Amino acid sequence: MTDLSAHGNPTRQGSWMARIVRSDAAASTLLVRLLVGGVFLSEGIQKFIYPDALGAGRFMKIGIPMPTVTAPFVGAVEIVGGVLLIVGLLTRMAAIPLIIDILVAIASTKIPILLKSGFWAMAHEARVDYAMLLGSVFLLLVGAGRVSLDVRIWTSKNGDG
Repeated sequence: MTDLSAHGNPTRQGSWMARIVRSDAAASTLLVRLLVGGVFLSEGIQKFIYPDALGAGRFMKIGIPMPTVTAPFVGAVEIVGGVLLIVGLLTRMAAIPLIIDILVAIASTKIPILLKSGFWAMAHEARVDYAMLLGSVFLLLVGAGRVSLDVRIWTSKNGDG
């Protein structure tokens, strides 16, 4: 069976959007979404509330280019991505920029600790980053789970479930 109709358009069941939002993951996936989304949301908001310590000032201190542009951009990505994860909307798509975000955070803040102070100091400082990275990868792989807007919207539009 093909995923394309006679006009070359994706059918409902085989559309790329359907594949992105469909998830058979357990309802308990909600807990991972709340954890990962909540931390990203909080960190994004704090980049605006405390710009010197966590936003542009911090970005400047660690050498990220154009900190007055990149810090608000990263903060906005974290806020939007965090909210999308929490509600379970476009979860897999939201996870991708958040994975990139946390990889940059690890490279720019944790690798220098590793080089200066060793593995255990870095491991201690990176524990939240690793949890966020693995949680985001998990959500990319399994999707939002049964308790999500992704599944609710998909099933209501297609009469599934």
